[in-house]
Amino acid sequence: MLRHSSSHILILVLALLFGGCDKWYAPLEEEEEVKRTPIARVNDIYLYQDDIEGLALSGIESRDSVQMVEKYVDSWIRKQLTISRASTEIDFDEANIERKVLDYRYALMVHEFEKYYVNQRLDKEISEEEIKTYYEEKFENFVLRQNIIRCLYAVVPAEAPQIDNFRKLIRSYPQTDLEEIQSYCYRFAKQSSLETEMWLNFDEVIAATPFANVQDKVTFLKNNSYIESSDEENYYFIRLMDYKISNQISPLEYIHDDIESILINKKKVELRRELEEDLLKKGKENNEFEIY
Repeated sequence: MLRHSSSHILILVLALLFGGCDKWYAPLEEEEEVKRTPIARVNDIYLYQDDIEGLALSGIESRDSVQMVEKYVDSWIRKQLTISRASTEIDFDEANIERKVLDYRYALMVHEFEKYYVNQRLDKEISEEEIKTYYEEKFENFVLRQNIIRCLYAVVPAEAPQIDNFRKLIRSYPQTDLEEIQSYCYRFAKQSSLETEMWLNFDEVIAATPFANVQDKVTFLKNNSYIESSDEENYYFIRLMDYKISNQISPLEYIHDDIESILINKKKVELRRELEEDLLKKGKENNEFEIY
């Protein structure tokens, strides 16, 4: 007996279920010919006004709409010219092309049906315990590709008041009050990050600061718990709470959302497998297919 992959079986079953769908598209009666307005031609192929009606979307300014139509017409002409040249220079196997078109059509049907099935049944709730368990089992898969830090970070305009007092507050944290630091930043800082438990990409934090030119970032992190710099416009403050360097295992907090997405995706995969098995089982019970 021949063995088929589950995806091929699924396409086979759906093909049997929808095999007669071609007749759905046949008109019930011959429609009266409607006069259409052509807007472009390539040889004997025409693009008509009603072909592009969907491009005139509401809410889009007329100038943008015109440009969108012009772009579409240009693309259509280029495509038709390519098809015309291809048909004269290559002896296409029309039957093979039709088979590929049909395969693609069925693949789209399978994809849409799977998406519908999964969306109807997917439970996106992932518990913290599931996330923690997955992390503990797969932690070796979560090696950092960049340096990350937990910190207080603030960019303060050079003309802001009480800079010296703010410097003492942020430099001395956690001996000082975090609420005072937050209050100052809310009023005067151009940019800040004040979540002490949040892990951040170190390169992203320092990207627009004088620290971006640091060459040995690992040594820089190891030797500094507080860093400050300035230019003509701003003061830059970073109070380091903790750091992890690249090639170390990522802390769970940094990849929490990634693991949640992984677990949701695993549910999707399982639902697709469940669908394939269910279709195969019912198809066999109802004698809807045979393999010779």
